[in-house]
Amino acid sequence: MPRRRQRAMAGSVSEGTEDSDSSAEREQTHSSESDGNMAKRQRLTRASTRLSQSSQDTPDLKRAADHDESPPLTPTGNAPSSESELDISSPNASHDESHTKDQASRDSDKDLSHRPKRRRCHETYNFNMKCPTPGCNSLGHLTGKHERHFAVSGCPLYHNLSADECKVKAISREKQEEEAKTQEENSSRHATRHQTPTPKQSKYKEQVAEMRKGRNAGQQKEQKEKHTEHRQSHGNTREPLLENITSEYDLELFRKAQARASEDLEKLRIQGQITEGNNMIKTIVFGRFELDTWYHSPYPEEYARLGRLYVCEFCLKYMKSQTILRRHMAKCVWKHPPGDEVYRKGSISVFEVDGKKNKIYCQNLCLLAKLFLDHKTLYYDVEPFLFYVMTEADNTGCHLVGYFSKEKNSFLNYNVSCILTMPQYMRQGFGKMLIDFSYLLSKVEEKVGSPERPLSDLGLISYRSYWKEVLLRYMCNFQGKEISIKEISQETAVNPVDIVSTLQSLQMLKYWKGKHLVLKRQDLIDEWKAKEIKRGNSNKTIDPSSLKWTPPKGT
Repeated sequence: MPRRRQRAMAGSVSEGTEDSDSSAEREQTHSSESDGNMAKRQRLTRASTRLSQSSQDTPDLKRAADHDESPPLTPTGNAPSSESELDISSPNASHDESHTKDQASRDSDKDLSHRPKRRRCHETYNFNMKCPTPGCNSLGHLTGKHERHFAVSGCPLYHNLSADECKVKAISREKQEEEAKTQEENSSRHATRHQTPTPKQSKYKEQVAEMRKGRNAGQQKEQKEKHTEHRQSHGNTREPLLENITSEYDLELFRKAQARASEDLEKLRIQGQITEGNNMIKTIVFGRFELDTWYHSPYPEEYARLGRLYVCEFCLKYMKSQTILRRHMAKCVWKHPPGDEVYRKGSISVFEVDGKKNKIYCQNLCLLAKLFLDHKTLYYDVEPFLFYVMTEADNTGCHLVGYFSKEKNSFLNYNVSCILTMPQYMRQGFGKMLIDFSYLLSKVEEKVGSPERPLSDLGLISYRSYWKEVLLRYMCNFQGKEISIKEISQETAVNPVDIVSTLQSLQMLKYWKGKHLVLKRQDLIDEWKAKEIKRGNSNKTIDPSSLKWTPPKGT
């Protein structure tokens, strides 16, 4: 009876195997003890056979690992080192056999542990991302050093090359770099202040001059047809054919520069400074600030796929690298926005920029603003708009604080189409200054203005705060007995709809005996007065006397 219980336990542990099935049949037929001993010896023989097979299959597993074929996982989540880990030994096996099997398994684990672990592909590459080039499978890299790519800058197909050609060129470049490095080290040992070119250098210079002789010879008819056919069939999805345009020497220099730039971009991608395929600019370098972006902006694809964009704070030109920005700043003559300066008080100035006269600047301004605005849809059609750009001046120039745009001819009397305060100047009172300046222009035009809807979340908060302040100031200075919403609108240039909505939010508008009454809540007025005293004489206010502007005539 104890022996039967022991056999049943063996069958439950090694379920699904041939041994368990045979032991279960023997238990059901109640075989004799001699038959049990025979089955026991057969199980030991099969266990030894499996052990020898597992040791022979270990090289196969190594080859599978080298080909990144993931074997089945053990309950611990790691790949098993041999097939013996997938089988549970029978408790009927002798102590010597189990010890031998465990020792072989540990030896197998030890052998595999000494082999360098290969990182799985999903830890290095995101296979959900694909190269944007049509027909590309994302395999290979322009540098010849990586197995995959996710951007046009590293796509061999876009550059009219194959992955194998890129690898061959990479090997050739490495040899040339090693030779040049060795030659430089040898020459530096015997360097003098006025060293003349060596015979080898002079010969190389003559060879380069000889190779460059035919670079301006022009293309033949067949070559022109080939280039035209390539451009018509692929368009902007492929790089133009560069052969026979210049000398082979110059073309090779250009290919080297492309590969080096692609390698630098790949390093930035691995470091997380460049996004992979979602065309989202994460940060911009703007003057002395590095700003995190909030929303997507439709910059050109070659710039949008970069994780960081460099923008000149004066002319708003956008660039790819710090080096290009530094060179640009050395020769950029702009120190303030284009257009007419219509307001100046202290260090604060406002420039009126016509979208028709300064189209590129206004388009760049709209692209920059879209990085921080969700509902903005105007990017390139800037001609019907005027842009009022607020700046803060110092000894280096006039730095962009914010701006608002308005239509030249608005049928609904909108005085603001889009408004933005740069993130580094937020929560400093500049937003209210821009809003106040827009209503000051409406007063000069003798119109009642209102911002164009829909407003962004931050814009709505700023406008409600401004309308509240305007109404409380008017209530504080009002000495009459009867107040009219129309009179408030004419004096403040605020639309009556906006006035009513603000009064309702302040609970200052009541309906009594068929009439709407405006309540003068002294508690809110006293609270506003206390804030004004605490704020003191701030320079973050618009002075109407500093405005030098007349309404534009026509478009």
